[in-house]
Amino acid sequence: MTITCFIRYQIDPFQKEQFRRYAENWGRIIPRCGGDLLGYFLPHEGTNDEAWGLIAFDSLAAYEAYRARLRTDEEARANFAMAQEQRFILREQRTFTEVVDNTLRPGGWRDRGHI
Repeated sequence: MTITCFIRYQIDPFQKEQFRRYAENWGRIIPRCGGDLLGYFLPHEGTNDEAWGLIAFDSLAAYEAYRARLRTDEEARANFAMAQEQRFILREQRTFTEVVDNTLRPGGWRDRGHI
């Protein structure tokens, strides 16, 4: 079973670019530490203080192993420290989800010629 860690962030809307940098850093770190990064998403229109991160894992055990690797990864530790120092993340919530069979398209919307 594949699970997805759905992270909802409440961010300081005046520090959106700092959060963008934080998310871009995870683009390198997460795959190296064993997560399948589906993407980070910033507010574009409407609510201006909510961002999301989605990371898939084979199991909760794989997620726990990933978390252990994050704790020893220098770049991950520096990214966490930057977020704490700059305080652009006001709140963070994690929810673990599973995909409903036959609802996830391979390649997602990219396969439909949107980009």
